[in-house]
Amino acid sequence: MTAGLHMLSLVTVAAVPEHRCFLSGIDSSNYTEAWNSSLVLEAIPLNEHGKLDSCKVYGENKTLEECTSWVYDTPYFTSSRGIEWDFVCGRRWMGAAAQTAYMFGVVIGSIVLGRLCDKIGRKTVFVWAGILQLIFGASVAFSTDYYMFVTIRFLYGIFGSGSYIAGFVLTMELVGPSRRTLCGVTFQIMFAIGIMLIAAWGYLIDNRFYLQIVYALHAVILLPHWFLMDESPRWLWTQGRARECVAIIKKALKMNNSSETIDASSLVSQCKAKNAKYANEEAAGTSDLFKSPNMLKKTLIICGCWFANSVVYYGLSLNSGKLNGNPYFIFFLMGVVEMPSYVIIMLYLDRVGHRALISAMMLFGGIACVAVVALPHGSMAATVVVMIGKLFISGSYSIIYKYSAELFPTVIRSSGVGLGSMCASVSGALTPLISLLDTLNPKIPTFVFAVLALLSGFSAFFLPETIGRDLPQTIEDGEKFGVGDNCFTNCSGRQMSVDSIDVPETMVPLDGEKKQ
Repeated sequence: MTAGLHMLSLVTVAAVPEHRCFLSGIDSSNYTEAWNSSLVLEAIPLNEHGKLDSCKVYGENKTLEECTSWVYDTPYFTSSRGIEWDFVCGRRWMGAAAQTAYMFGVVIGSIVLGRLCDKIGRKTVFVWAGILQLIFGASVAFSTDYYMFVTIRFLYGIFGSGSYIAGFVLTMELVGPSRRTLCGVTFQIMFAIGIMLIAAWGYLIDNRFYLQIVYALHAVILLPHWFLMDESPRWLWTQGRARECVAIIKKALKMNNSSETIDASSLVSQCKAKNAKYANEEAAGTSDLFKSPNMLKKTLIICGCWFANSVVYYGLSLNSGKLNGNPYFIFFLMGVVEMPSYVIIMLYLDRVGHRALISAMMLFGGIACVAVVALPHGSMAATVVVMIGKLFISGSYSIIYKYSAELFPTVIRSSGVGLGSMCASVSGALTPLISLLDTLNPKIPTFVFAVLALLSGFSAFFLPETIGRDLPQTIEDGEKFGVGDNCFTNCSGRQMSVDSIDVPETMVPLDGEKKQ
């Protein structure tokens, strides 16, 4: 929830309402002439959509001149960084750069905090990330200079989603395979609720300072988890800390009123043997994803899917303010429309399979973006289709976490998911810059989103299905896994792979990453 709230908070905190040039002699510091008055219409040209040009004004002899100051239409926003620092016209890059700085912080956070999760534990990273996102989130509100604001936003991004990484991995490691889909989708639902909270608080608090403070204070709910939750038993197991792991398992059995007993000394011996078994494979890393043809194909396709999902998801979310209507209500709907897709996933993912569902959702999301390009700019129909596109792309985005973790062999699963997550973070950082292309034509960004979604949706046809299959464990298993299994040879995905290796459920961590 906090990850969704922090990541898109600029939609309200740095909102840029409809604006026009400040007209000397007509407007003043305490008075703004009506938008449709004859004085304004004579002084400002109309754009191709029949609205007042937001960046130009008539000078002498009706020559066009660039604005040097602006006035804002404030029925919804009266206080924001966008108004305070004029993120408009030739200064639009400033708003985009502020969001890009946050997303590059997420890139660094996914790398550094992901590794720290494996080194010092999920619980420790979870709580410390919560503390630091509270500190930097509040510090953003006190920024008095734009470059200070961008710098703190970068640090805010490192820790703003840090608890998501540790929390997601910890949750997946606490439950068995039959509950991972439910728990993984629940994380996505809470991310959407974070988006809805942005709109709700923005509607109630029309002051960018207090609004940012309220957003930051949501991190407080993470801090009591130091006392409420246990460390991941799977992580403790892989660290050789079997006694601590067994103590937590005993606690779980007691809380669940289970009559099952465990032999602590036997488990400690098993732990030592297991660690010795995997010690020789610790050297496997990211480079192994590219060394063999089948692994290379799967890696490139899955990274492309991460990239496309992220750029379309955040592109549609960040551009919600350009849709006609109440911006708070529209952004709230952006969170609400994700819910049906999560219900579909929980009901059908284990029946239909990852490949068919993620391909269909990305293709439908891309088709929706194509439809938006064809519809009149800013029309109600365009708004409805954008919502439909958001529904499909959010569904495919939630599938890719679990799908990626199951495609790669255990010894490089973390590296594979981490690489995909990094691609998503980079595309998320590029999304605000792609949105600036609307200066050339308002439909260009949506067209770019459509092309990426369609290409990635089609490429997913060439991935193997993982539902009902024993997952690969070693590099050799990973190369054999899914050979010849694609949508054109086995569209249902139900036939078991003859090359898969029967790998029992063990205390090996399931690696996962966050929505970047």
